Amino acid sequence: MSKGRTGKALAHELERVDIKAGHAAAEWHDHVVVRALKLVRELADQPPLIALSISTAVVGAARGDRRLARTGARMLASHLAATAIKAAIKRRVDRARPRLFSSDHDHRLTRGDRNEGPHNSFPSGHTAGAMAVSRAIMREYPGASGPAYAAAVATGALQLPTGSHFPIDVLAGAAIGVGSEALVARIFPDAAPERVPSA
Repeated sequence: MSKGRTGKALAHELERVDIKAGHAAAEWHDHVVVRALKLVRELADQPPLIALSISTAVVGAARGDRRLARTGARMLASHLAATAIKAAIKRRVDRARPRLFSSDHDHRLTRGDRNEGPHNSFPSGHTAGAMAVSRAIMREYPGASGPAYAAAVATGALQLPTGSHFPIDVLAGAAIGVGSEALVARIFPDAAPERVPSA
């Protein structure tokens, strides 16, 4: 068997496992706990993250805290970059969301232009935005890396039982978030070094 065929077979098997895992997780989408967690998941949607970013920048500016103001600007730029990238991909890729429980064919990644929510599973925009903003915060405040990463990972994990995304969608969203923030970091100045109190 040629390398090309082996690669295609492996990709097909990975996609099959991804679809199976997504459907298994989506079985929980009507559970009372999952329904309650949907509210938490929406905190990582575009409007709340944009509002958080702008508020951080405004509070920082009002307090004369340049680092906090820069953090807010970095958060906003990273989020907007992640949103633009995921939107461009969603316009070119069709994939029915797990909660539709359609045929496996509908859940495969295919070229297309169905810019409709039920068929825009790939990639996860919530995960991309949450990861981009979390990474932006960590860049300025390394001590906040634990809570920031936890928030981004929780956002990604919640996409599965709500039936919103397949595992590969979430991983792709996380990669977009990391990449977007890294791109913005090349434009923004480095974080100000922490002041160490003199002895």
